[in-house]
Amino acid sequence: MIQEIHPSVYVNAYEPGAVTKAGDAAVYVREGKVCLVKEGDDLAFPQLSGGEQGRFLFRIDGRGWYLLDGGGPENSVWFSRRDLRGAYPKTVSFAGLCALQLAGWYEANRFCGRCGKPLCHDKKERMMRCPDCGNMIFPKICPAVIVGVTKGDKLLVTKYKDRPSVKWALVAGFAEIGETIEDTVRREVMEETGVRVKNLRFYKSQPWCMSDSLLMGFWCEAEEDAEPVPDGTELSVAMWIRRDEIDLELDDVSLTNEMICRFKAGKERE
Repeated sequence: MIQEIHPSVYVNAYEPGAVTKAGDAAVYVREGKVCLVKEGDDLAFPQLSGGEQGRFLFRIDGRGWYLLDGGGPENSVWFSRRDLRGAYPKTVSFAGLCALQLAGWYEANRFCGRCGKPLCHDKKERMMRCPDCGNMIFPKICPAVIVGVTKGDKLLVTKYKDRPSVKWALVAGFAEIGETIEDTVRREVMEETGVRVKNLRFYKSQPWCMSDSLLMGFWCEAEEDAEPVPDGTELSVAMWIRRDEIDLELDDVSLTNEMICRFKAGKERE
């Protein structure tokens, strides 16, 4: 998946006193897009010479990524979050998505939502603090579920309403206040398709910077004779599809794709 950049190692520990060094990566953001440059057939982040003023974001293989003001070098190519899904090398794709998520959070949290005063950066952790009322704002991470609902050799697949994608999707949704993540699975499947589920099994998680989310993938089984009905609000299609009818190739991006391909290969219980 998109965060799997082995053998490279992503380290998100906050370093409030970090300073730029030669070879570190410069992150320039404009209108929700990040600046990259071409290096032969590959994409890369602009390199810093050291000593620039920037806001520390994270490290990959010891190299620092810093958010800087300005427009970037002349040979810039600007990538949106969606553009980055297909960008290579994969470390650049993942770094760009994480950088855009953090840059967006910083931009949206310049003033206190409680008293309206300007916020300042905390000196110990990644957090914005109001020096006037003490309000603390941490990065926005929304827990959400991706659900593979099975009925024998059939999988419940969906298509979103009013979206251009023609690809199959799985039931998905955000957790609500006061509910367990397991209850989120049951509620989302019921709300979107009218199907009741049982025998929930956690599969794996994925940080999904497209929507500031932490996705948690679950397998579960539909109650006997359950027939899906799309809600008509979020979904235009909800239907059962047999393994041998699935026409999808495994990619290295999304948890949804991986789960559908695992079902196609009969590996949903492994």
